[in-house]
Amino acid sequence: MRLARAIVKVLSEEGYVADTLANGHAGLAAAFNEPYDIVLLDVMLPGMDGYEVARRLRAGGSKAPIIMLTARDAIRDKIRGLDAGADDYLVKPFALAELLARIRALARRSGMIGDETILRVADLSLDLRTRQAARGDRRIELTTKEFGLLAALMRRPFQVLTRAQLLDQVWGMDALQTESNVVDIYVHYLRNKVDKGFGKKLIHTIRGAGYAIRAD
Repeated sequence: MRLARAIVKVLSEEGYVADTLANGHAGLAAAFNEPYDIVLLDVMLPGMDGYEVARRLRAGGSKAPIIMLTARDAIRDKIRGLDAGADDYLVKPFALAELLARIRALARRSGMIGDETILRVADLSLDLRTRQAARGDRRIELTTKEFGLLAALMRRPFQVLTRAQLLDQVWGMDALQTESNVVDIYVHYLRNKVDKGFGKKLIHTIRGAGYAIRAD
């Protein structure tokens, strides 16, 4: 899971929202239940390997682009992965910068993410390329983690994200292994920057569930 945590951390810093699943069965179920733009699929998964997950996704009608991650670099293994339904194949160890470049390239080719670079909720905007945020005509300066947290919320407007999901997606931390209140602290920071001074609040606490961004 160490590599998965590192990938989630880098993706969150780039403004992506990422979920991690520990085994093939959980990954398959999540991929059918969530409209993921891209699936990063490790070959060596417990319970059901990546090849079988890819085959079942394609058999079930999923069109989400798949990048397979594996330590196997033999041509026959690459062919097996591509025949199972993968769109790209990256051999470990790899540079995270290369993975990001492949994600961008695959997103452009598939058209599933396209050229979307600016997220908007009401009068709040977040430019994923320049990392600039603004509420109305007021510019908002964000730290790296504030940017990742705001991007996670804005990519799923009106959807409640739990503290565990945000810990995983933005910090790459397992909620079962920490009692940190870092999510609450950073939500407080964001509220001071995004909502303070405005009559309409966009960041909402859903008691007993988590946080959501929406224009009520």
